[in-house]
Amino acid sequence: MKQTILLLGAIFGLIGCSQADKEVSVSPNTLTEAEKAEGWSLLFDGKDLSSWRNYQKEGVDGKWKVADGVFTLTEKGGGDIITTAQYGAFELKLDYNISKGGNSGLMFHVTEGEKTPWMTGPEIQIQDNVDGHDPQKAGWLYQLYAPEVDATKPAGEWNTLHIVITPEKCVHTMNGTKYVEYVKGSADWDAKVAASKFSKFPNFGKPTKGHICLQDHGNLVSFRNVKIKVLD
Repeated sequence: MKQTILLLGAIFGLIGCSQADKEVSVSPNTLTEAEKAEGWSLLFDGKDLSSWRNYQKEGVDGKWKVADGVFTLTEKGGGDIITTAQYGAFELKLDYNISKGGNSGLMFHVTEGEKTPWMTGPEIQIQDNVDGHDPQKAGWLYQLYAPEVDATKPAGEWNTLHIVITPEKCVHTMNGTKYVEYVKGSADWDAKVAASKFSKFPNFGKPTKGHICLQDHGNLVSFRNVKIKVLD
């Protein structure tokens, strides 16, 4: 087990050579004084997953491991994890590192009245865009909104996802590049949902407040620098 954690740290703890990664490496999993003043808080302090639990359960499965300031789904079966708190309007930033061919996802406004989180919470895709098998690419709102650009870095490198979710406007940004903008619950939204697989689930996209969820899709994926600012 110790060797596994050390290996994961070696794989996912290394900082890339880009300028963005150099900036992150100064103080990972911490807040600047400016961020504190703006109302940001950490959903991961680099040490434990006390702000998270498994969907419809207490605690976090041991397949989600923390090492070297990173938390990682090390193998299939760790289960989807959700924030202990619920959020309505918010701004979220996180770094993710997906394995070769890997797939995961970030959902928001998740409630626990359905079998799986994605039956209520819209999903922002996380994937290796080169060797992944899903036609939905990283940063897209799954089956609903897709950008015309791809600003992701390859598998094994850190990507920064930044989202703003409010009743008036939702925006996805990947590595500083704006991807999509939409209004949840608008006529355009309703039309896209009706044309998607989510049309079968009456509660999909309806909650205006809920948990943030990180998906167990069976592949190795790591996260760090998970920060949130409540906008309510």
